[in-house]
Amino acid sequence: MPLLKNKNLLELILLKGGCKLKYKINKNEDALIIVDVQVDFCPGGALPVPEGDKIIPVLNEYIKRFDEVGALIIATRDWHPPNHSSFKTHGGLWPPHCIQGTDGAKFHPDLRLPKRTKIISKATDPSKEAYSGFEGTGLSEELKKIGIKRVFVGGLATEYCVKNTVLDALKYGFEVFLLEDAIKGIDVNPGDVNRAIEEMLQKGAKKITLSDVE
Repeated sequence: MPLLKNKNLLELILLKGGCKLKYKINKNEDALIIVDVQVDFCPGGALPVPEGDKIIPVLNEYIKRFDEVGALIIATRDWHPPNHSSFKTHGGLWPPHCIQGTDGAKFHPDLRLPKRTKIISKATDPSKEAYSGFEGTGLSEELKKIGIKRVFVGGLATEYCVKNTVLDALKYGFEVFLLEDAIKGIDVNPGDVNRAIEEMLQKGAKKITLSDVE
């Protein structure tokens, strides 16, 4: 049988044959991106994602696996000034949340981020919303500079910051894996979460779970 050089074809054959492809973490080419797992986005916070804290144990397992091989771990955070334009008090859609230096802006205390985690602060300009971890942060350039080719994305909230981070990563040419078991959404309008997932997959993201990663 000739050697299969097309990775997507190989994946399809494995899936049809009843074998699920495992993704081995590559220390030099892979990055885990944890999106906005902050106190204000979890139950009890200013803008909670329902059961947003339920994904933390799964995220911690992803963190452990990436940390064990020395792969890059990134945590994005909303880091708003008090007068941010997204706040209802300033004509926006949302209650004030994740204000710089407040307890609500901290990462959830149960999230086990290694000390070497790269922190990406976004939406720091009071006049601009930034749902994506790539927007206005220089993250794409930094990742390309160090040779990152694949990003694994989980966090909060599915149809907002996770979706926009995934779509931007695809736009910048990265291979993107959506961590299906480590995302939660708000579903303001019923079906928003499912539509967001479908859009990410249609644009080229691959949906995986912890059992697919080794």
